[in-house]
Amino acid sequence: MKSVERIAEEILAREGGFVNDPDDPGGATNHGITIGTLQRLGRDIDGDGDVDVADVRALSREEAREILLASYFHDPGIDRLPEPLQPPVFDMYVNAGANAVKILQRLLNDMGQRVGVDGIIGPQTIAAAELALAAAPHHLVDAYGIARRNWYYALADRRPASRKYARTRAGGKGGWIRRAEEFISPRYHLTDEEHRRRTAAWD
Repeated sequence: MKSVERIAEEILAREGGFVNDPDDPGGATNHGITIGTLQRLGRDIDGDGDVDVADVRALSREEAREILLASYFHDPGIDRLPEPLQPPVFDMYVNAGANAVKILQRLLNDMGQRVGVDGIIGPQTIAAAELALAAAPHHLVDAYGIARRNWYYALADRRPASRKYARTRAGGKGGWIRRAEEFISPRYHLTDEEHRRRTAAWD
C-alpha cells in the first residue's frame, strides 16, 4: 500500500503547475488547488489582504501538499475508507470534490449495499465499502475506476466545453480518461477504437 504522502506527490505531479483555463469551472488552479479552495481556507499567500488569482499563482508545492492532505484526504474522511480505495478516491476528490464520494456511493448501491448518495463519508458509507471490498476484493477498485471513467464521459456528453479534457484534438484519450485508467487494471482499459466509438457523437 502506498503511503498517503506518496499518493499526494503523484497527484501533485499529475496536476502540474498554474493554469487558469476559462473552460474549467474550478477557475484558477495551481498544483491541483483551486482559487475556491484557497478562498474557503482564507489563504492569503501574498499577504495583500485578499485571496485572488495572484495567491493561486504564488502557492508553493509544499503548501499545496499540506492542503491536499488536510482538505482532500483527512477532512472528507477518505482516510477512513478501506485502504485499497483510498488512492483512487483521494485522486478523484482533488479532481472533482464530493463527486468522488458520490461515484463510490452509487457503485456501492449497484453492488447491493444500501447507502445514501450525499457525497459524505460517514459510518454507513464506510461499512458498505468494507462489505463490498470483502465481497469483491479483486474487483472493487477497478469497478470504482470504471465508474469514474464513465462519469467523465457523461460529464463531457452534457458539457461540450469539457470534451477537450476527455478527448485530445487528434481523437485519442484525453487527460481525464488517462487519469482514470491509472487506477484501473490494464485489462479494463479501453482500446483507442473503443474510446473513439464512445466519443463519436461529439463530432
